Amino acid sequence: MVDQEQELSSVVDNDDLAEADDDLDVVDDDEDDADEDEDDGEEDLSSLEEEGEIAADYIEGLLDIADLDGDIDMDVEGDRAVVSVVGATLDELVGDDGEVLEALQELTRLAVHRRTGARARLMLDVGGFRARRRTELAELGRSVAEEVSRTGEPKKLRAMSPFERKIIHDAVALAGLRSESEGEEPNRRVVVFPVG
Repeated sequence: MVDQEQELSSVVDNDDLAEADDDLDVVDDDEDDADEDEDDGEEDLSSLEEEGEIAADYIEGLLDIADLDGDIDMDVEGDRAVVSVVGATLDELVGDDGEVLEALQELTRLAVHRRTGARARLMLDVGGFRARRRTELAELGRSVAEEVSRTGEPKKLRAMSPFERKIIHDAVALAGLRSESEGEEPNRRVVVFPVG
């Protein structure tokens, strides 16, 4: 176990993380990113593929250190690289409500930032957790939108991660209602408002 901790500390240098964290703005996925400059599509795709490769290498190193089996898939969805780890015994990489997965994603983003010097918006999924969660949250968003339409009363949801809030906002917008995020991390939550 001590060897694994030493190996992990060689992969994750706390001083480098602190330095990268100072340079890296926290991205709230439910904020509007429409004002970002658009680059040439091919150049964008190659940089996203590079992010995915760096992230995959980083995750592969962590899996080796932790002596966990898992296959790594890389993809590009829209404007972000997606790295997925699939395998039989990966629950410990997800944690309760995806907390460990969120932390791993941030570490991976920092590792990519350190190599490229650019902010990474990549998404990490482990064992299909985010895909299942996306389906559950989209259904929750639709259900809350129906309730708010029926009662005419705003509804405040529990605190959620930026990933989760974005899915709720999208589902509420599809239902024709308005939603906003309020509060400070980690207690930021979605409020759904009736029309009018």
